[in-house]
Amino acid sequence: MPLTAHTLTPRAAALLLVPPLMWASNAIVGRMIHEMIPPMTLNLVRWILAGLLLLPFTYSILRPRSPLWSHWKRYALLSLLGVGFYNSLQYLALQTSTPINVTLVASSNPVFMLGVGAIFFKQSIRKRQMLGAMLSICGVLLVLSRGDLQALLQVQWVVGDVFVLMATASWAGYSWLLSQTTEPSEVRHDWANFLMAQIALGLVWSGLFTASEWALTDPHITWGWPLAAALVFVAVGPAILAYRCWGLGVQQAGPNIAGFFANLTPLFAALLSVLALGELPAWYHMAAFGLIVAGIWVSSRR
Repeated sequence: MPLTAHTLTPRAAALLLVPPLMWASNAIVGRMIHEMIPPMTLNLVRWILAGLLLLPFTYSILRPRSPLWSHWKRYALLSLLGVGFYNSLQYLALQTSTPINVTLVASSNPVFMLGVGAIFFKQSIRKRQMLGAMLSICGVLLVLSRGDLQALLQVQWVVGDVFVLMATASWAGYSWLLSQTTEPSEVRHDWANFLMAQIALGLVWSGLFTASEWALTDPHITWGWPLAAALVFVAVGPAILAYRCWGLGVQQAGPNIAGFFANLTPLFAALLSVLALGELPAWYHMAAFGLIVAGIWVSSRR
């Protein structure tokens, strides 16, 4: 297999450090405000704010004759998995699980990527990919068992761990769909239009999830400056800034190298948890992180 022409320049490295920092911060902030706003509502408000910020630059993509509408089924599915399920389930997970656990379990994404690719997209799985997947699975099991491997036989999962596994499976499906390029270039090659196309239909899904949340539970919102600041942050940072820096970084360094940066998220989450929440990482968090990174390294070798 020929080597890629991409190189990791200092500028590309700086760009690729931004998304995992934003994703880790998203988990920290989501945990800090989980008692102020319900998770589905948080996801809806986040994307409404992100959409309003992008609207002055992307309003043309929403016009009736826009190419978006000729591909609305594809964007409806993309937005369901990426904007709807993935983010809602992550915020739901943070109701009962810690940011360190959420980001570590989410780092099992390569396992789900292999499975979804093999089952739904007829992709072959190589031996080194299987070995890498097994290492990642061991890391996830270490987190789920809280470091007591004997407890795996009678493990009682925290419900948040289940939600984040569901979110990770959703993200794997979303990522594979992104690789199937079918939309016109004016949508695909403009990052703002591409994101807005997903937000526009994603708000429909998020709205339905939020309506169900308010109909079936007894939610409440504690309005104030802390919540307002958090909402602005998750809309600007994890939703817009991370998406833009990730796109530029992948273009310059290539997806293989960029994938290693994505798995810095749990490390950043562990460091930020100490600063923001006083949640010190345990030994099994560090061990699980090492196993997950080792799994990704093995599966990505040429």
